[in-house]
Amino acid sequence: MKALAAAATVALTLASPAAAQSPATPADTPGSVFRSGASLVALNVTVSDGKRLVPGLKPDDFAVYEDGVRQNVQFFEAREVPIDLILLIDTSASMADKMGVVREAAVGFLGTMRDGDRGAVVTFGDRVNIAQPLTAERASLELAIRGAQPSGSTALHNALYVALKQFGRAAQQQDGEVRRQAIAVLSDGEDTSSIIGFDDVLGMARKSGINIYTICLQNQYAAARADSRRRYFSESDYAMKSLAQETGAQAFFPQSVRDLAGIYAGISEELMNQYSIGYAPTNGRLDGRFRRIVIKVTDHPEFRPRARMGYTAESLTAASAAQPAR
Repeated sequence: MKALAAAATVALTLASPAAAQSPATPADTPGSVFRSGASLVALNVTVSDGKRLVPGLKPDDFAVYEDGVRQNVQFFEAREVPIDLILLIDTSASMADKMGVVREAAVGFLGTMRDGDRGAVVTFGDRVNIAQPLTAERASLELAIRGAQPSGSTALHNALYVALKQFGRAAQQQDGEVRRQAIAVLSDGEDTSSIIGFDDVLGMARKSGINIYTICLQNQYAAARADSRRRYFSESDYAMKSLAQETGAQAFFPQSVRDLAGIYAGISEELMNQYSIGYAPTNGRLDGRFRRIVIKVTDHPEFRPRARMGYTAESLTAASAAQPAR
């Protein structure tokens, strides 16, 4: 287990001030590429007013605290950082009657990628299959989605663990290129066949800094046990809600698979309107302890910033900002 965890640890590196002010290096596809040089903690921050996303904030609008100590924001970018999005799709046998709608919604989701963004597709039943590694080729992504076939049981934890490990390694190999990273996982039931426990998934997520959006389709048994006062949540639902909260994302519990397209559209809008913030922690000890992060919008206490709740100080990891704060 330690070897697997080590393989998934990604060293975060961000552009130095001089590099950030120089022209961006051209990518294979149009858009900016951001290079890195100094280790920082980086955060993907979503800000809303309770009803809609809040654009136009500047570095000085944010205050970042680690274990109660205010940190110096050194890097900031509002929109220009390219995104790597891994889409996890439950293809267990229970999904058979939903796959047509799921495929169309997933194709539409990855179709929102901008120039410079990349996607990947992971399917899982009782086995985990990386159907399409990270690529900017939308045709390849669509082919992987349309080829998904339902069978077997549900190895949800295994799929998340493999995705975190693979995603981190792929990001590490980009020669310092800085990208936001997110996982969107769709499942319709309890984990029934994983050998990886939820605590292992949560531990790796805390090290990786990847936003994990969880979509838990509610089955007929959940609906039957719900009453007019309180929605029924299974143990798995609570675990997925916790995972999303810990990583600064959102958890969704749609009653119908036909809600999926709207959920994906909301996630896409959020990813494209995040703020990327980087700081060098005043506590530089890599002692394996969990560091709690709190973010505030200083002049607007009514705004609600959301980001990962902290990180494990074994390696400074995450998607990141590209420009110096100014």
